[in-house]
Amino acid sequence: MAASAVPSAYLNNLPSLPDWLNKGDNAWQMTAATLVGIQSVPGLVILYGSIVKKKWAINSAFMALYAFAAVLLCWVLWAYKMAFGEKILPFWGRAGQALAQDYLVNQAYLPASAHYYRNGTLETAMITPFYPMATMVYFQFVFAAVTLILIAGSLLGRMNIKAWMLFVPLWLTFSYTIGAFSLWGGGFLFQWGVMDYSGGYVIHLSAGIAGFTAAYWVGPRMNRDRECFPPNNILLTLAGAGLLWMGWAGFNGGDPYSANVDSPLAVLNTHVCAATSLLVWTILDVVVFGKPSVIGAVQGMITGLVCITPGAGLVQGWAAIVMGFCSGSLPWLTMMVVHKKVAILHQVDDTLGVFHTHAVAGLLGGLLTGLLAEPTLCSYFLPGDGAPSYVG
Repeated sequence: MAASAVPSAYLNNLPSLPDWLNKGDNAWQMTAATLVGIQSVPGLVILYGSIVKKKWAINSAFMALYAFAAVLLCWVLWAYKMAFGEKILPFWGRAGQALAQDYLVNQAYLPASAHYYRNGTLETAMITPFYPMATMVYFQFVFAAVTLILIAGSLLGRMNIKAWMLFVPLWLTFSYTIGAFSLWGGGFLFQWGVMDYSGGYVIHLSAGIAGFTAAYWVGPRMNRDRECFPPNNILLTLAGAGLLWMGWAGFNGGDPYSANVDSPLAVLNTHVCAATSLLVWTILDVVVFGKPSVIGAVQGMITGLVCITPGAGLVQGWAAIVMGFCSGSLPWLTMMVVHKKVAILHQVDDTLGVFHTHAVAGLLGGLLTGLLAEPTLCSYFLPGDGAPSYVG
């Protein structure tokens, strides 16, 4: 219908957009969240279903699919506010549902600064992104979901699906929300000035440690599976890995909470570090084992993506290359050499090596961020009168 044909009375009664809404920021944040969601569904669904033996393909894929759905429902009913709501403990927020329309359409807000004036007042009370709270709830949900799905990587090949169905809401409630609130939601680590740009600690370190611990308690696969566990489809493994890599543009590019000058830097650093890490891992495979490995290249890609995550928008391009060299070599060393020499690492059946690719790489990235972060870039991420006292 032409605009001239629309009655003026109808146009006058249309609800106006709020003054604070930035359509560009809102569109980018929704896009970034969807890219992260694609990492899980279908990315990790495909990766898990194709990297295991054929007999475990459906179970492994379904573990990822179930976790994505279960986390969403738990997230909106109680977990989001435990991670980003009103503080009840220095490391935990008050549980509450995030489904009310009058809550979701209001402007989003998050804690912003740990800097205080000399008179003791808070310099900047909160960040107020220029989009609705519903966008923030959606964006933070996909991060929570991918964390649980990463943990599943340590348990593939023997996890009972009923046990997994119970584990997902419990770990989300009593572990993930604590880390998220402490570092991102205004908790004690946030107040100390700790920066975790996009989840090197909250997501990857916690997933790696949790996966390793869960694998210890669940127990190992049967000996014949541990000794011979070839992927059932290499091409689909690469397809899932590719979705994971490309989705990381939203993973790191969305964490400035706007389409600002820091967002494209984070995206570029992410891809530079991943590519460097993949190449370094592949070269080490050739030098030590005499030939490259497709699975090794995927692992190198993942360690690069994980390593850059805590500092993607906080470091310069040259630092992303340095981090890529480190993430392609040190996790390779722990997986290929140290793993065989340390009894506890060898005894625990971490199916996809999540401890090495996420816990080791995530901790490495956090430490390197502390060394390589650029103060000016830090001020883009955490507003204040200067760089925080601790970064990483």
